[in-house]
Amino acid sequence: MSQFISVFDMLKIGVGPSSSHTLGPWRAAQAWVKKLREENLLENLDTIQIHLYGSLSLTGKGHATDVAILLGLSEADPEYIPIEDVAIIVDRINTQQEIYFKGGKIVAFPRNSITFNRDFLPFHSNGMRFIGFADGKEISNETYFSIGGGFIVQEDDNLEEEIEINKKNFPYPINRAIQLEEYCEKENLQISDIVLKNELELRSADEIDFELNRIWETMLECMYIGCHTEGKLPGGLNVKRRAFDTHTKLIKDATYSNQKEWITAIRSNEVKFREILKWVSCFALSVNEVNAALGRVVTAPTNGSAGVIPAVLMYYLVIENHEADFNHIKKFLLVAGEIGSIFKKNATISAAMGGCQAEIGVSSAMAAAALTELLGGTPAQCLSAAEIAMEHHLGLTCDPIGGLVQVPCIERNSMGAIKAIHAAEIALETNPKESLVHLDKVIDTMWETAKDMNKNYKETSEGGLAVTVRMVDC
Repeated sequence: MSQFISVFDMLKIGVGPSSSHTLGPWRAAQAWVKKLREENLLENLDTIQIHLYGSLSLTGKGHATDVAILLGLSEADPEYIPIEDVAIIVDRINTQQEIYFKGGKIVAFPRNSITFNRDFLPFHSNGMRFIGFADGKEISNETYFSIGGGFIVQEDDNLEEEIEINKKNFPYPINRAIQLEEYCEKENLQISDIVLKNELELRSADEIDFELNRIWETMLECMYIGCHTEGKLPGGLNVKRRAFDTHTKLIKDATYSNQKEWITAIRSNEVKFREILKWVSCFALSVNEVNAALGRVVTAPTNGSAGVIPAVLMYYLVIENHEADFNHIKKFLLVAGEIGSIFKKNATISAAMGGCQAEIGVSSAMAAAALTELLGGTPAQCLSAAEIAMEHHLGLTCDPIGGLVQVPCIERNSMGAIKAIHAAEIALETNPKESLVHLDKVIDTMWETAKDMNKNYKETSEGGLAVTVRMVDC
């Protein structure tokens, strides 16, 4: 039985800077509080201890893991919380040293309630343990793992919900890329058509359109905010925001008052090769600068790689097809989500497990396949584009300086977006039947590479640039 992963699992709305180190722990804290309520333990709870392990500990401060834990315990929702409330809630907890639960329950939360442990738990690199006490007696002890893209699991999960979903009679069960290709050939359908038919088993057509539009509007808002915000990013590296200056030079004296008018203004600009490169880079940088500042982004498939897909989609809208509408956006997101799900099923989308190839590499592959369909490519060419994009990210390490999703992460989104566009163009001029490497083979290679990779290059900040460029040098 093929595992079903929805497009909406791969494209989640959340708060930066990291899906595995921020959104995952946030969701884990929410899950723990929910379990306390279900087991009628919350009312007696008077002490909380939280332990972070492995990669969550080594880069947790830079990825705001501790901040995410506080927000999750407070039962705030990362999809809908007003961004300005993030600092207010965290400051209140740190000042008063108390957690406020819904319904009025208050529990003491001293500053030493979160412990950062350098050792790794065996199940996954991103482990965290929540322990609750009442009158000095332990009443709850739950361990969660953040496995990338905002997904969380427990080692003993029976996966009942997943089993129920996969009992559904999906018309096109997909585990490997070759299955997707065969369905498209047999039915004479595009990839987006196949994906949509599967999604309709879980949601109505109107619900799918509503959620996909919400995802796109979040991406667009993120790019808009990033292009219109100047200053330096938080965290101590003093990284200057670059999207603002680049955008100012590119947009020139165009006038607009909202995001829709902004797109029209961009379309009226020059489209020389250098300007195109600058626009794509600007879009990608803008998203990841917002992400680094704990803004709202769409995990695609992770927060660290959130800029690639919106940058490539925006490229199509403002450069390739000025008549594009929501149907084009919908197709793009459906294809991108499905390609990402195939990587997750057969390899990983977690940098803590596979290095940056699992984030920027996967997002570049997702964007390349999606762009290829919009440019008129066949399903086989779409898969070829994804393969080309990932092939040239194989072995990419994750080595954030100071554990912050800033250097080299922000620029890598720009490079991943450009590679996706290039991969699409190569694929469109390629006969897939003559290609020596299929997407499934490159996914398998990526996973083997991930397993062979030294753990220092898997989001630990103990190798690469994170070591050669020290915080004190910045």
